[in-house]
Amino acid sequence: MPVKLLEGKIIADQIIIAVGSGVKALKAKYGRAPKLVAVQLGENASSAAYIKAQAKAAASAGIVYELKTLPGTCTQMKTQALIDELKNDDKVDAIILQLPVPKGIDANILVNTISADKDAEGMHPQNLGKVLLGNNKIGPCTATAVMEILASTGLDLYGKEAVVVGHSRIVGKPLSLMLLNKFATTTVCHIATAERGVLKDHVSRAEVLVVAVGKAGVVKGDWVKEGAIVVDVGINRVGDKLVGDVEFEGAATRASFITPVPGGVGPLTTAILMRNTLELFKTRMQG
Repeated sequence: MPVKLLEGKIIADQIIIAVGSGVKALKAKYGRAPKLVAVQLGENASSAAYIKAQAKAAASAGIVYELKTLPGTCTQMKTQALIDELKNDDKVDAIILQLPVPKGIDANILVNTISADKDAEGMHPQNLGKVLLGNNKIGPCTATAVMEILASTGLDLYGKEAVVVGHSRIVGKPLSLMLLNKFATTTVCHIATAERGVLKDHVSRAEVLVVAVGKAGVVKGDWVKEGAIVVDVGINRVGDKLVGDVEFEGAATRASFITPVPGGVGPLTTAILMRNTLELFKTRMQG
């Protein structure tokens, strides 16, 4: 049976329409739309496309979007001061720190400083704690996007063998908790798994495979289990092409579902950011 592409844009468009309806209703009730502020340090090609997508999605959903750009030489203290200013601004409902940040800046400290009730990306420890407990309304954008994509396949995750390759704070760790909350039998692989030489063993057992490493072709196509669902979060530039972390051509001959790169997780991540912003605004307005 031919592999089915899991195109995130289709789901993302539906989410943006729903967010737009929510924004319209709350604007009529409270007299203003939600405001999302993005903080960027210096210029970074990898975040430029995401910023552009954020602005476009916000405009479509009726969310006020503002980008605050600081020079790449900005200190931790000055960046902290800007975040504190935004935290205390009643007209700002949601904040996102654009990653990556320049060397010498501790992104974790800055993310932790964004108050939980304005944390658009769902990365504050309080919001991550709610993911652990399974009662979160705000979830890390990319991890939540992966769960939305998996839900679109109609698969019941209960008891399924799920393998997550990559254990970052942004994707791998929160995603593993979300999968566990759905009672998937979840394995998390990382650099030590690869160095021990057993990455292939784990990947080949996965009925659900999610790869979020940021290294082109780290998972070979012939490792993929027949009929597996493959979600490739990675996006890497190789020559003039953008490719994922999974060898697409080989994996596509074995998988039942697979995300394209680009066009898979990326568009949906942006839509989740807008949905989080709406939820933060709604919670703040309702006290």
